[in-house]
Amino acid sequence: MEARSAGVPAPFTSALSKADRWLSRVEDFLDLVAAFFIVFLMFFAVTQVISRKLFNYPLWGYVDIVEIVMVAFAFLGISYCQRLGGHIRMELLVRRLQGRALWIFEAAGIVVALGIILVLLWYGFTHFLRAFQLGDSTIDREIILWPAKLVIPVAFTVLSLRLVIQFLAYTRLAIHPEAPPVAIPVIEKFEEMAQHEIEGAIGSDTGSDTGDSVDNRAPR
Repeated sequence: MEARSAGVPAPFTSALSKADRWLSRVEDFLDLVAAFFIVFLMFFAVTQVISRKLFNYPLWGYVDIVEIVMVAFAFLGISYCQRLGGHIRMELLVRRLQGRALWIFEAAGIVVALGIILVLLWYGFTHFLRAFQLGDSTIDREIILWPAKLVIPVAFTVLSLRLVIQFLAYTRLAIHPEAPPVAIPVIEKFEEMAQHEIEGAIGSDTGSDTGDSVDNRAPR
């Protein structure tokens, strides 16, 4: 009802929300896998130190395994971060824009980002395919590398889908600036960011009076 009253086709907004929720589940899963590898690497490093110092027995393939695992947690969470607007951005100009100008600017930025990611996706996939066909492996322990190289095109594919969804969401807002944001992170003002950091530090909740909490950085 709200989308129709704002002049936006309700089916389009509903489809955009469903696509956002579906992709969010995939991103959450990949981010969870990345977190698992971080924890694994932490315990693996501790075990390596203890084994080397106390027993003079370094773990087999430690350096090779670390190199492979780093790929997983470096790339699997990239789309999740994009969904939350967590990537580093230059917002001195963007924060001064409002309404249709802001959404057009954001949509243009998404187009540029998507173009770059698609190029990286293509070369990442060809690099994986070459490693798979040649049986590429690490130098020291000769561990097969193609599964780690497959992580990059998978992560970039998910990121590309996220960018497509955000482009459609920004285009929707550029056409209908009065519509509520859907499937995009909303930029906070500096005062709001400072307020949220204060609340996070002292553990207060601005929504305690109404039972709702608001996070303007999260997708809506």
